[in-house]
Amino acid sequence: MADMLKKVPVREQEAKVRATNFEEVCYGYNLEEAMDESTRCINCKNPKCVQGCPVGINIPGFIMKIKEGNIEEAYQTIAESSALPAICGRVCPQETQCEGLCIRGLKGEPVSIGKLERFVADYALENDIKIKKTGAPKNKKVAIIGAGPAGLTCAGDLAKEGYDVTVFEALHELGGVLVYGIPEFRLPKKAVVQKEIDKVKELGVKFEKNVVVGRTVTIDQLMEEENFEAVFIGSGAGLPKFMGIPGENANGVFSANEYLTRSNLMKAFDDNYDTPIAAGKKVAVVGGGNVAMDAARTALRLGAEVHIVYRRSEKELPARVEEVHHAKEEGIIFHLLTNPIEILEEDGWVKGIKCIKMELGEPDESGRRRPIAVEGSEYDIEVDTVIMSLGTSPNPLIAATTKGLDTNKWKCVVANEEDGQTSKDGVFAGGDVVTGAATVILAMGAGKAAAKGIHEYLSNK
Repeated sequence: MADMLKKVPVREQEAKVRATNFEEVCYGYNLEEAMDESTRCINCKNPKCVQGCPVGINIPGFIMKIKEGNIEEAYQTIAESSALPAICGRVCPQETQCEGLCIRGLKGEPVSIGKLERFVADYALENDIKIKKTGAPKNKKVAIIGAGPAGLTCAGDLAKEGYDVTVFEALHELGGVLVYGIPEFRLPKKAVVQKEIDKVKELGVKFEKNVVVGRTVTIDQLMEEENFEAVFIGSGAGLPKFMGIPGENANGVFSANEYLTRSNLMKAFDDNYDTPIAAGKKVAVVGGGNVAMDAARTALRLGAEVHIVYRRSEKELPARVEEVHHAKEEGIIFHLLTNPIEILEEDGWVKGIKCIKMELGEPDESGRRRPIAVEGSEYDIEVDTVIMSLGTSPNPLIAATTKGLDTNKWKCVVANEEDGQTSKDGVFAGGDVVTGAATVILAMGAGKAAAKGIHEYLSNK
């Protein structure tokens, strides 16, 4: 029987073992463990956990079904709101969303909502449970740009309503950041991502790969020549940012995007593939978000000694607590309150990184305390590879080739938060292309809101 104050522990690979492989770190719950954990939910009359979920899953509803042992109904309850539950159960920051608002967490630990969602979704994938369609065919065409979390969510919701949906993806694999950004050990590609995409295909969604919207075809052409009545832009934010410090053009300096794409999508971690990757023997990763942790833990698995350099303290690390904990367990070295000021090079190759110590001053516009350099505190870290993980911005190609589409000073598409409507009639947008780099679940929430907006727009057209 579960301890009402503590989560049922989740089984994981041992740190020393997992640091040498790309297999999934967390094993998740089995049926007995999931049912045990479900008994901790008190089925609140006013469930704050639902308010904390960007896609509004009926969390007490699906947990009560687990408690009854009815896992198929638990899945259908989740599927009403989420197109990608096996993914969300793995990569959502539940600790700051649903679990962060769980009443059970006021005394003891919150219910392990994320692990329960993962269990239900994995059960549905293993048992090939189909998602129920709700709407009759509407004979109206909608184009989705980007097969990442925002696009897949929008496509799935519209297909359930009966729309004729086609997703256009620039790359040769579907999934966006789910396949090129998040490592295999956090999110298995064949066992999870591909199967979740197959669920969306089962709803009737069509996919066209290797289509670069803005080059292969424009949004105006899709609407004027191919008779799409609405378009959703969910192309993400794949343009990496750099610091602009000396030495940044040296050989051995990567963006986290490039490093992770080579490893994930091009399978550079697998000896059976020819994709090269400069794994490095000593690697510095600059940044403190989830992408920085992913890049650092990937480099570690490729055999490097890894250092994370972050200019604020541990309290301000934007990465999930679980990811930081796993990185530390695996032996990654953290240089906190430290900022790079130069990349040292020799004959055009990285040989080290010059850093300066920082201290925290007053909060800045983000609400976090502003880091201030400590004069005379410079020191060098000897490395042969530097990975910059400082965030990303949208590629300006789509905006530049679409008439009447407004962007802001960060080159993000301007869209209404409520329904995703842009300045161009019939064109909607959501996810990182609107907000800049954010989380998978926030992109899904935006895709869901846009699907609702498109449905209302086409219903009233």
